[in-house]
Amino acid sequence: MRRLIILMLLLAPLTGWGEIYRWTDASGRVHFGEQPGPGGEAIEVKPQVIERDAATRQSQERLQKVLDARKQEQTAAAQKQAGITAKRNEECAKLRQTLENLGHGGLYFSDDANGERTFYSDQQVEVARSKVASQFAAKCQ
Repeated sequence: MRRLIILMLLLAPLTGWGEIYRWTDASGRVHFGEQPGPGGEAIEVKPQVIERDAATRQSQERLQKVLDARKQEQTAAAQKQAGITAKRNEECAKLRQTLENLGHGGLYFSDDANGERTFYSDQQVEVARSKVASQFAAKCQ
């Protein structure tokens, strides 16, 4: 069954492959068909190839260069925008995490130059939390 399906798929394009015949009848009317007209003579006709002149080729090459340059600019702009968006998302995630950490309560400290811990008061924690909240609101919403 599987082989039959594959065979049918391979033969499907051949059904559209055929020849088209053109002939003129006794009254001078031109006919087209898949079978030659009565008493017709077969002549192979090759498709006409339209040669482009140099000016047309140059014009198309210039147009292609412009299109390629525009596509490169759009790609570069999209990459730049993606980088900006990724950086902003990363900053927002850090700010969100800091806000969550500051909202849990507890003791907060920092290490000074001598390696000793300096603990923050509740007021200092609240000031830091409001500062981070305003940064988050400005950048992330």
